[in-house]
Amino acid sequence: MKIPCELIVWYVLPSIRRELARELVEKHGLTQAEVARRFGVTDAAISQYLKSKRGTSREMEASGKYDDFRKEVERAASRIINGSDIVTETCRICEMVKKSGMLVSIYETRTGLKAPLCVCPQME
Repeated sequence: MKIPCELIVWYVLPSIRRELARELVEKHGLTQAEVARRFGVTDAAISQYLKSKRGTSREMEASGKYDDFRKEVERAASRIINGSDIVTETCRICEMVKKSGMLVSIYETRTGLKAPLCVCPQME
């Protein structure tokens, strides 16, 4: 059985990196090398994110919440440009993925099981 955190590592984090890399390079003019340095990965990894060879998640894209995810990535990229860091912004986006129900969709699609309570969005 997969635990939800494994699915975050395999599907959510690569998608966050791909979209953040795209946003930082294409809209904010950072070089691939600068993004790689900030992410703590190689230039080649950033190239693969930009070419969608890494970080593609059909489940996330089909969740019906992908536009909200992209908007959160855009806000995160702006905050990074204005002094925030990758870790803070990645955690913020990941939290949005959990609260929006996207992780429930990924979990149920990938495991065929009902998502455990720790994955389900908290009612506020």
